[in-house]
Amino acid sequence: MRPSHASGRATRSLAGLLVCLPVCLAAATACGAAQPTGQATSTAVPSAEPSPSQPAGTSSPGGTPGPGESPPADQSPPAQPAPTGTAEVDVEREGMEPALVTGVRYATHPAYDRIVVDLKDGMPGYSVEWVDELVQDGSGKPLGVNAGAYLQITLTPANAHTQKGDPTWKGGPIFHAGLANVDSVVKTGDFEGRVGVGLALDRRAGFRVSEQRDPYRLVIDVAH
Repeated sequence: MRPSHASGRATRSLAGLLVCLPVCLAAATACGAAQPTGQATSTAVPSAEPSPSQPAGTSSPGGTPGPGESPPADQSPPAQPAPTGTAEVDVEREGMEPALVTGVRYATHPAYDRIVVDLKDGMPGYSVEWVDELVQDGSGKPLGVNAGAYLQITLTPANAHTQKGDPTWKGGPIFHAGLANVDSVVKTGDFEGRVGVGLALDRRAGFRVSEQRDPYRLVIDVAH
C-alpha cells in the first residue's frame, strides 16, 4: 500500500524539526535569554540636572551663619509690595538675657531692599527711627557717613560680642551695601546691652519691620 501525500509531508516536517531543534537551542544559548514581552530594561544614566544647592550659609559682609541657620538675604521671599509706612517703631522687651547679634546681611529685591539681623538666644526689643546722622553709641561721635537719609535700628537687650569680648558681628563699622536705596550698613554701637545698626539711604522711603524665629531674625525692608 502506497503512503498518501499527506503522510509524506508530515514525515518530512517532523524530520526537519528534529534537525533544526539542536541548532535553534544552540543559538538561543549563545544569545542569552530573551526579555519578557512588554517589559523594558533600565540602565543607570548620570543625571544632567545640576546638583542641589549648598546648605544655607553664604552671607554679605558682617556675619556668616553656618548650615541650618539663616538663609542668604538675597533668597527670594514671597512676593510683597513695597513698604509705605514711615512711622517710627518701638518694641520693648524686659526681663530677658541679652540676645546675641551674630551678623547683618542685606540684599535688594524688586520693590525693596532687605536687611536681616541674625540673632541667637531670643528676640530682643528694638527701635527703628529716623535720625539726622549716624553717631557712635556711647561717645556720640559722628561716624562720617554721608547719605540722603538715615534710619537707626537699636536692639536691646543685646550684645554683638561674647563674654570674652570677641565680636560676633565682625568687621565694619561701615559696610558698603550698594543696594537700590540702602547705600551702607553701619555698626553704630555694641555698648551696655545695646547694639546699633544704622542704614545710610539714598532717600527717605517707607519701611516695615518683621520678626522671624527658628532661627531668630529681625528683618527690615526699605522701599526703593
